[in-house]
Amino acid sequence: MYGAWWRVLPGPWWVRLLISLLVAGGVVLLCFTVVFPAVADHLAINDGTVEGR
Repeated sequence: MYGAWWRVLPGPWWVRLLISLLVAGGVVLLCFTVVFPAVADHLAINDGTVEGR
């Protein structure tokens, strides 16, 4: 998969690396701003199972 991605990108290796880093950063930004907040309501992360005294 990564080899196919690398072959599809245009330019020399440093342009390919820059494009790959920008796309990876965009995916991370999209996850933190859209995906994770939308999914957080359906997860039981804040439900504690240990009770205090």
